[in-house]
Amino acid sequence: MKKIAVIGGGSWATAISKILLTNLDEINWMIKDASLIEFFKKHKTNRDFLSAVLFDTNKINFYNDINKVVEESDVLIFVVPSAFLKSTIEGLTVSLEDKYVVSAIKGIIPDDYLIVGDFFRQKYNVPTESIGIISGPSHAEEVAMERLSYLTCSSHDPRKSQILARLLECRYIKTTSSDDIHGTEYSAVLKNIMAIAAGICHSLGYGDNFQAVLISNAIQEIERFVDAVHPIDRDIKGSAYLGDLLVTAYSQFSRNRLFGNMIGKGYSVKTAQLEMNMIAEGYYAVEGIKKINEKYDVYMPITNAVYNIIYERIAPAIEIKILTDNLR
Repeated sequence: MKKIAVIGGGSWATAISKILLTNLDEINWMIKDASLIEFFKKHKTNRDFLSAVLFDTNKINFYNDINKVVEESDVLIFVVPSAFLKSTIEGLTVSLEDKYVVSAIKGIIPDDYLIVGDFFRQKYNVPTESIGIISGPSHAEEVAMERLSYLTCSSHDPRKSQILARLLECRYIKTTSSDDIHGTEYSAVLKNIMAIAAGICHSLGYGDNFQAVLISNAIQEIERFVDAVHPIDRDIKGSAYLGDLLVTAYSQFSRNRLFGNMIGKGYSVKTAQLEMNMIAEGYYAVEGIKKINEKYDVYMPITNAVYNIIYERIAPAIEIKILTDNLR
């Protein structure tokens, strides 16, 4: 793992780059927007996200060509919204089979209905042991402020997950390693859906008492699904599962909770996305999980409620009232 590349120009990509540069002499960083790269070089900061974070750009090799950054890197950390992953790597001709491909993306690939690890395995022949996952609980904004945060690095190859964990550990980041790449990745996808539900309920006037019931049911729903998809011995109370759910459902920085709050207030999906100027991964994820669950038939009342509100356009007040009768 000599050359590390971050692929993406958003807030989480910026936060991960900040972490890596506390431990490394240089990184490769691919940002598709050439004007953003020029701004970075001139002002030493990301114009669009976490602009208070200053970088030593002498330690960054910038790219906007996917083939060049893949050629020049051993580890590729993908940090783009799942909906834009295919367009980001469009035109890729360099093989990924000898790279360590790491996903810090917490979403489902639209239309393919695949988590990112499975997408690279199936579409780009990346071996299972060469896939890594970075999961929370953590928000980019708190990482930028160097508030203590925890990350989980998952891989089938324990040596690689441990090396990745060491690369990311620093004064304000603690890390742990795991071999549950499917469970941690699916859990990271599902918690975004649950956070949308939390936001919708908040906007409808449901209080903290109800939110506690909602989230306790949410972790049970996540556990049922990940156990059906990848049945191994895991502790769903771990920070990569329950912790990530809690921070996404409750935090002021949660874009999925904000998105749900806007939907509950009557915003259309398009209007909410435009006003946020950010991607809420749960919007795409709920359709993907709904499709995947056709195979497993897991009982998922919260996921179904969010899907019905967003995609079937059922009134939030009506759908959440129905949901309340299915929670215990």
